[in-house]
Formats: sequence, C-alpha cells, structure tokens
Amino acid sequence: MFLAITIGALTCLAMILLVLFLPKIQIGKFSVSSYWIATLVGAVAMLLSGSVEVNLLWQALVANNAINPLKILVLFICMTILSIFLDEFGFFKYLANCALKHAGTSQTKLFLILYATVSVLTVFTSNDIIILSFTPLVCYFAKNAHINPIPYLAAEFVAANTWSMALIIGNPTNIYLVTAVGGNFLSYLQVMLLPTLASGVVALLCLFLLFHKNLSTPICATWEEVVIKDKLLLWVGIVHLAVCTLVLAVGSYIGIEMWLVSLLSVASLFVWNVGIAIARRKKPSTLVACLKRAPWELIPFVLSMFVIVEALGETGVTTEIFNLLGSSQPVWKYGIASFFASNLVNNIPMSVLFSAVLENTTTNTAAVYATVVGSNLGACLTPIGALAGIMWTSILKKQNLKFGYLDFLKIGATVAIPALVVALGVLALVV
Repeated sequence: MFLAITIGALTCLAMILLVLFLPKIQIGKFSVSSYWIATLVGAVAMLLSGSVEVNLLWQALVANNAINPLKILVLFICMTILSIFLDEFGFFKYLANCALKHAGTSQTKLFLILYATVSVLTVFTSNDIIILSFTPLVCYFAKNAHINPIPYLAAEFVAANTWSMALIIGNPTNIYLVTAVGGNFLSYLQVMLLPTLASGVVALLCLFLLFHKNLSTPICATWEEVVIKDKLLLWVGIVHLAVCTLVLAVGSYIGIEMWLVSLLSVASLFVWNVGIAIARRKKPSTLVACLKRAPWELIPFVLSMFVIVEALGETGVTTEIFNLLGSSQPVWKYGIASFFASNLVNNIPMSVLFSAVLENTTTNTAAVYATVVGSNLGACLTPIGALAGIMWTSILKKQNLKFGYLDFLKIGATVAIPALVVALGVLALVV
C-alpha cells in the first residue's frame, strides 16, 4: 500500500508542478501538454512495481459496464467534436457578438448578457469549448472598448464551470461519476437541475458584488460584424447536436448507450460533411480541423489515471479513504472533499479516484451527486482544479494578461465557496 500511495502522490505532485511551471513541452515543431505525460509515467511505474495486476486491469478496461473508461472517452470526445464543428463556422463567436451588441454602452448589461449566454451554451455543449471560444473574444473586445477584461473573463469562466452541472454531458466528470451508479440523462437532470440553478444564481450575485465598481463606467467600442460563411453546414451541425442531445435524453429507455449515441452522431455528421463536400467538389477541410482540435490528450490522461486508481483500489487505499469519510452526511462530506481534492489533483483524476471510493457502498447516490458538484465548482477555485482552468490561464498569457494563481484564488474563493454551499444545501433537499 505504501508504494502505491507514494507513486500516486508523486504523480499528482509532478502533474501540478508541470502545469504551473511547464505546461507545454516542445518537441521539434510540435508541442504537447505536460500534464498527461506525468500521469503516464505514474501509470507505468504502478505496472512495473506490481501494484496493479495486468489481468484485472484488462478486465476493467473491456468490461461491458457504464463506467468503462473507453466508453466514457468516446462519449466526451464525440460530444466535444460536435461542439468544435459549430465553433469552426463561427457559431459561438456570432452568438457572443450578438449578445455584446445588445448591451449598448452599459457594462452591467454586458456583464449579465455574457453570463447568461455562456450559461445557456455550456448546458448544451461543453464548458471547455465555450472557454476556448469566448476567452479570446472577450479579451479582444475589452481591449477595443478600453475596459477591464477581468470581470467578464471571470463571469465567463465561472458560468461555464457552474452550469456544466446541469446536464450529464456538460463535463467528463459528470459522465464518469454518474454512469458508475447506473445513472442516465434524465435521472441526472432530475437531481441536478435545482442545485445547478441555485448555485448559478448565487455565483452571479457573488461576481456582481465583487466587480460592480468596475462595471460603472460606460462602454465605447466599435463592433465587428461576424458573418457565417457556410449556413448549410452550420445547420447540419446544429441539427446533429440537437438530435444527439434529444436521443441521449431518451436513450436509456430504448436501450441505447450514451457513448454509442454520440459516436453515431459524429459518424453521421462526417458523412453529411463529406457528401456536401463531394457535391461542391471541395475538400472536407472542416472535418480535418475538428479532428485536430479534438481533446485527444484526454485519452492517455484518463487511462493513466484509471491505472493509478485501479492500483490504489487493489492495495486497499480507496477503502481507507471511504472509511475516513464514512457514510453519514454524504452530501456535505463528499461535496467538500471532492471540491478541495479537485484542486490538489485536478477534477478528472479526483473523479476517477472517488468513483472507486464510492464502490465501497451500495447507498452512494447522494455522495455521487455531491462529488459531481465538487468536481464542477472545484474548477472555479484554482487553475489546477480542471483542464478548463489550465487552458484558460494559457490563453490569458497569450493575450498578455497578467492573472496569477493568487488572482485566480481570490475570485475563486469569493465565488466558488458560496456557490458550493448553496448547491450542496439544495442537493441535500433533493436527494
């Protein structure tokens, strides 16, 4: 057990240090994210040390159950590709620009519209894609309007990582945790709708109280017109995302697994795109762009963390964690523990670990949904909390915006902790 704990702790420490000081590793003309390399080395060390049995690991990887990490990866990557497809045609930029134009000269109105726009889009797409799409736009607009970008960037980031709790597809941690207990699209929505609404409103109030002085000056900016160049393919993408979301909602009742729904949706999207490209006698360049932007680095990251957690489970570490947390007051214990654990090891590894911890009890529904809350809102506390935070701070550096760890923590503690308390309080009433 000691060896497994040591390898696991060193892996998490190495991952955090690399994210903070060396997020990208340059290899010739290519650059790769460092976070998954640390976890891959840790997984190999677990295998070489004999902390995990290869046969048991293989059985877990090919098991025909909802928690199979391969199925979860397929689901998340396919849903992300559907969102990326829309982003390639400027869909999110167009909506954001429309929202910004309706604000007029009022920073307060702009702040509220931006928060609402990001919240709605995050529910039906992906928090990571929204952050990647909106952050450069907000930076550009704020520079053009000579206003402080921080209130809007904070609103965008908090909205994306709060309202991602609303649907099971909003965050890979939602998928991983809830499918482990046999949850589906509708059962998830029934539990998480009210906690998400409550925490979303509280987060907005906290943000407004924090930045209301900054929002008092008027806006003076020229607007950039955003034109959708290919409306046909854009509507093809919108229809595929809408149909996919609808089928996900009813899939469990007709015996279709979520990963298969998303995979078939992407396959159909690709067929339509290729067919239209052939008819137009053009190359399907959008498909190539989507495949390049897809989060492929999640594959070695999640699988490596799966190996590490399997090793911790086989050596009895996850059982000890369960004994430490106990079974009383599961909403508060697991919600708070997962919230802070996300900021020690990132929310995806935390979810993999807590999923294994929760296997020790058969009455873990409340604890699972509390962990979902912690995994989403934990992303708002520090940049380590989620991959979204790592991407967000990386974009700000490219935009020459100084926003350090302590700046993130100041806003995160002011907003995320009250939102967490409210979300868990409502969740305790719901479950």
